[in-house]
Amino acid sequence: MNPTEITEEQIKMKVFPFSLKDSVKDWLYYLPPEPEKARQTLLLQSARSILNQSAAMAEEAEVVKNKQVVLKNYATGFVKDSDFIIKTDSTMSLKVPESSSKGVLVKNFYLSCDPYLSFLMQKSDSSLEAQFSRFSLGSTINGFGVAKVVDSRHPKFEKGDLVWGITGWEEYSLIAEPDSLFKIEHTDVPLSHYTGLLGMSGLTAYGGLFEVCNPKKGEKVFVSAASGSVGLLVGQFAKLTGCHVIGSAGSRENVHMVLYCRVDLLKNKFGFDDAFNYKEEQDLDAALKRYFPEGIDIHFENVGGKMLDAVLLNMRMHGRIAVCGLMSQYHQEKPEGLYNVASILIKRLRMEGFGVFDYLHLYPKFLDLVLPQIREKKITYVEDIAEGLENGPAAHVGLFSGRNVGKQVVLVARE
Repeated sequence: MNPTEITEEQIKMKVFPFSLKDSVKDWLYYLPPEPEKARQTLLLQSARSILNQSAAMAEEAEVVKNKQVVLKNYATGFVKDSDFIIKTDSTMSLKVPESSSKGVLVKNFYLSCDPYLSFLMQKSDSSLEAQFSRFSLGSTINGFGVAKVVDSRHPKFEKGDLVWGITGWEEYSLIAEPDSLFKIEHTDVPLSHYTGLLGMSGLTAYGGLFEVCNPKKGEKVFVSAASGSVGLLVGQFAKLTGCHVIGSAGSRENVHMVLYCRVDLLKNKFGFDDAFNYKEEQDLDAALKRYFPEGIDIHFENVGGKMLDAVLLNMRMHGRIAVCGLMSQYHQEKPEGLYNVASILIKRLRMEGFGVFDYLHLYPKFLDLVLPQIREKKITYVEDIAEGLENGPAAHVGLFSGRNVGKQVVLVARE
């Protein structure tokens, strides 16, 4: 055979009999002796083939086991441990597939337990399909978390970057559309803080209080579910602004925790001015009149239902209500109605719902406010950490019984 007639495919086939440990010069024995130009060309092609195969083998993706938390049953009423299942037989390739042009593969460190996840675990309501993407049976739960980039095809992220944003409740996640991921630039604070204080909870508190309610010094602020990760921060941000702040919580222990924040930060005039257990109040309207004899200027709503109805009666003229969550309604098959909506008209109230995604563009501004306060220890932040992905379901269920103190976090893997 004339060397010049050897096809590319035949050249490639000659690669396979050789170990990658063989030197390229071993090809001299197999290549035709002449003409010399063809011989040199084939040698070069063969060398490249060996190098390419070597590189491909070196970069061959490692495949690892990938424990996951999967939705087993749609939630009806309060979400239960039995609505989840821990899947241990899944695997994950540690390379982003070529089909994912901008994908990012991450190893998850911390996951955030948030009440809204229970809403997404309910069977789909066609009237809300356009606004919410619910979980399907057998799908992996996903939410906010902190992770490390293992592999990336996205120009914004590199291997080794620390990030926070939407990820899966699993050990490793392939994020096909990582535009909502934030690179963590400030590592002088605990990484777990990016599940809450420096992540979704903090930005939610900031957006709802400052962008929706626009607090002014001396105003009266009421925060429902004040012992949760968002409520605790709303209260402290309001105190930083010079407001008078009262919080409600769902258990006596959590009320004491809110009051502890006040005592702990007394010297710097931060923390809640008072707090009460709304579950012990027979008459919420009377309770609010006791704590706010002159009425409420700003209400940060996390509970909904009867609490929100009572708040409407106690708002002052031109009051503002930021509706962040409706914890008391997520488990209701038939949500409770409001009876005091006339107060919105009579008192010229402004009530606005919002979500953290509305304020992602303000994240740098938020960090400018919060990071100095953290470093100067002017913000108290409490985390309740459940260790192990398998304990994630129980940690989430506990949100609705007041089991957690502060931000509920699931530790998946240590940094």
